[in-house]
Amino acid sequence: MREPIDRASLEAFMSELGRTSRSHAQIYFTGGATAVLHGWRESTIDIDLHVENESDDVLRRIAALKDEICVNVELAAPHHFLPPLPHWKSRSESIGRFGSIDFFHYDYDSQALAKIERGHDRDLVDAGEMARRGLIEPVRLLRWLSEIEDQFHRYPAVDLPSLRRRVEAFVESAT
Repeated sequence: MREPIDRASLEAFMSELGRTSRSHAQIYFTGGATAVLHGWRESTIDIDLHVENESDDVLRRIAALKDEICVNVELAAPHHFLPPLPHWKSRSESIGRFGSIDFFHYDYDSQALAKIERGHDRDLVDAGEMARRGLIEPVRLLRWLSEIEDQFHRYPAVDLPSLRRRVEAFVESAT
């Protein structure tokens, strides 16, 4: 069984991946990694990430590091579950560059919408923390949802009316 991932584990992961990768890539953290790095959670069970400019070198290093530093890593991002928000990359906050790898927090609005869609207690707490810390403006989530609603046919597992109700309830509770 793997140990919980704390800030030190995440920083070790970023440092080692950047130091040992020969290829350049952008890595976007989402979920628990964002919560840990921002400090509203002390640990998470896995590192959810999305790799842009992925190469076999970077993916092989991620797989090796998973075992070397004993962490769980999943290739998971909001756009795997919901239509991507326009220009999400430009709104993704930089964490820093480690060697040849640039690390970012995946766009907070995208993360919040995906968390609300999942609806787990921890996800809703995370979305609430994003609002409380000013990382998202809850009312903007409704505008984003309207902007991407014509793309939900590509995500048949998502019930759009139900998601809209959950986002409206979140906005009401967060404002």
